[in-house]
Amino acid sequence: MVKSESKQGLERVIISGGGTGGHIHPALAIADEIQKRYPQCQIEFVGALGRMEMEKIPTAGYPIHGLWISGIDRNWRSLRNWLFPFKLIHSMVHASRLIRQLNPQIAIGVGGFASGPLLYRAAMRKIPTLIQEQNSFPGITNRILAKRVDCICAGFPGMARWFPGDRILETGNPLRSSVAALLQPANEEVIRQAKSHFGMNPDRPMVFVMGGSLGALSMNQAVQKLILDCPDGLPFDVLWQCGARYELTCKGWLQEQQHLTSGKQVRCAGFIDRMDWAYAAATVIASRAGAMSIAELALVGKPAILVPSPVVAEDHQTKNARSLSDRGGAILLEDSKVEEQLGSALLDLFHDHEKAQSMAKSMKEAARPNAASDVVDAIEALILS
Repeated sequence: MVKSESKQGLERVIISGGGTGGHIHPALAIADEIQKRYPQCQIEFVGALGRMEMEKIPTAGYPIHGLWISGIDRNWRSLRNWLFPFKLIHSMVHASRLIRQLNPQIAIGVGGFASGPLLYRAAMRKIPTLIQEQNSFPGITNRILAKRVDCICAGFPGMARWFPGDRILETGNPLRSSVAALLQPANEEVIRQAKSHFGMNPDRPMVFVMGGSLGALSMNQAVQKLILDCPDGLPFDVLWQCGARYELTCKGWLQEQQHLTSGKQVRCAGFIDRMDWAYAAATVIASRAGAMSIAELALVGKPAILVPSPVVAEDHQTKNARSLSDRGGAILLEDSKVEEQLGSALLDLFHDHEKAQSMAKSMKEAARPNAASDVVDAIEALILS
């Protein structure tokens, strides 16, 4: 899509949605790119009261307005379900008031509860609308909005099953420029510095295992089995991000296994303070398959083993993972099989250098470093055409 030569037309933008980091981070990436092109543009966010965007967005330097809205509980007896009609009506009225007050040139939705009322009202007022869908299986809000919005920027291919094909633009998932810059391939000096930061031997290969900020029990058990199954040592070191809720248990277990880990380098942490260095230091990465993790891993361009979470809506992490495994950039392991198979999958990659190099190449080919720019190109096309 060709960028507009005019830089005078984009002055007022609303971005709505949130609920999870997977919605918030691309929203901020889009806002940053708009601000870069149009420094005087007034960007206002709309979120759901009580959700994490109400804290994260102001911390990033943008104003946010809250709607009294939440999702529907699968338990039909839940009080939240009984309140939902009242919340929806209240949010629709509030969204209309915000649109009149802010008079946006475009309304952008990134998924999550708050984007529904805001974009619905914007579309009714004939204001240009655009949604950015991060996952290979779209959320319910974006599925409902699909026929009303003007453009759909998709993070993954194959979205015509859910959205009108003539409105889909495959952009990939936007990453903030500061994040994208940190994920670029590192030179040898940076890799050695990164390994030293985590107390690793700079001359040995390293596996980075991460189960998300809260951790993943199955992946933690898989790391433990890997250590127990290799009493004579591993051909690589392990940086093990076990998650905050498992930190004490996993560190305690590792302490008890000193007779097995003596001479090996296994570092366990509940939280990784420098994800860019963890990515840089890693030879192979094992990870959950959230949409933004997929976008980051593709930019990192290293062989990956993806373990989709089994407790997400419509198993969308498996669909996310297949976007890389089908291209040969990653190995997909089911959560139920990761404990038994993670160790052998890792060892296989370290013994098959040709396969590992081929996976790294395929990973890099899947990267979409210009996703945020492409989304803003689409915004310009809607507004300035």
